[in-house]
Amino acid sequence: MKVAIIGGGPSGLFLAILLKERMADVDIDVYEQNPEDATFGFGVVLADTGLSNLRSASPVVVDRLSRVMRFNDEHAIVCHEHPIVMKKPGAGGGAIPRISLLSVLQARAHELGVRVTYNQRIADFNALDADLVVGADGINSQLRTANEAGFGTQRRTLTNHFAWFGVEKPFPSPALVFRKYQGGCFVAHYYPYSDSMSTFVAECDHQTWIDFGMEDMSATDRQALFETVFAPELDGYGLVSNNSTWRQFPVIVNEKWHVGNQVLIGDALTSAHFSIGSGTRIAMEDAMALADAIVAHPHDVPVALAQFEAARKPEKAKLISASEASYNWYERIREWMDLPTPHEFVYRFMTRTGRVDEERLRKQFPELMAELAAGGVAGTASAGQP
Repeated sequence: MKVAIIGGGPSGLFLAILLKERMADVDIDVYEQNPEDATFGFGVVLADTGLSNLRSASPVVVDRLSRVMRFNDEHAIVCHEHPIVMKKPGAGGGAIPRISLLSVLQARAHELGVRVTYNQRIADFNALDADLVVGADGINSQLRTANEAGFGTQRRTLTNHFAWFGVEKPFPSPALVFRKYQGGCFVAHYYPYSDSMSTFVAECDHQTWIDFGMEDMSATDRQALFETVFAPELDGYGLVSNNSTWRQFPVIVNEKWHVGNQVLIGDALTSAHFSIGSGTRIAMEDAMALADAIVAHPHDVPVALAQFEAARKPEKAKLISASEASYNWYERIREWMDLPTPHEFVYRFMTRTGRVDEERLRKQFPELMAELAAGGVAGTASAGQP
């Protein structure tokens, strides 16, 4: 069987690894348009539950990743300048430099004999000598773009504006800071991913973008504005840019997961909003489901693709529904930041996706629920009771 994978990111490389680990004779080519050592962004976080799922598919890969990850079981949410700190269940999230994540996957793929070609942009996907062509090329997927009518692609753009930065400050633990500044609504999400660096996601609502004239600002001036707004957290450190383009998030869905021998996975298939912090895991779990289907039907691509969709679609629908609920919540951030207390804000934040109800909050975050109850949040009065 010949497989061509478009995109040498986490999902594409993980798919290649899973197939090679279980089907030694499979012939795999991965085509990546960027150089081998190029990476955009800074750190990636994988929760312990996500790592457990990935480990079930490839213990070798996840053990190697875990050795270079930085785990943290605390997370703070700051609103009205009042931090509320919560302990995450389990080991918490494991952060890793994106370049390190790719390096581990690249090394394992090389060990298994996967051919990875860099600086390669495919002009004609139909001309590829492959039984299966996989679009693992992210939110700007070229495979999907080449046949949007066939895949039934639908897209819309959210209103909030955001950019990913780094900062040469290893924050002690992750935090979300929601701050009003001169009438604007600003958000910072930061987390350490190495001994010297943290990721820093900067965001504001569209009204703030307009009121501060950010459309006409240079990238340097926008960066400086956020350095001013979040000066208390940055503590004299400047933001570090790495292709840190200001964007509005594209919501992408596809009516069809596969067309002929072409199939989409990860953000190429359905974009997962960064606010749920699971985009990389969701894409890699797509790769797991596709690998399972191919291994089960190595000589029948149509059946394999049908099984992939049937097996993966229900769970992915839940995750994407959570993503939708989360980004819709963020689209109304100005309204939430007007809530009278930080305790009410945190409660609304924690329950925003509908996947975490009061019972689950009480079970996983008993100390948080006790603090929210003490803060007078309705519905949490029994939080401190056994």
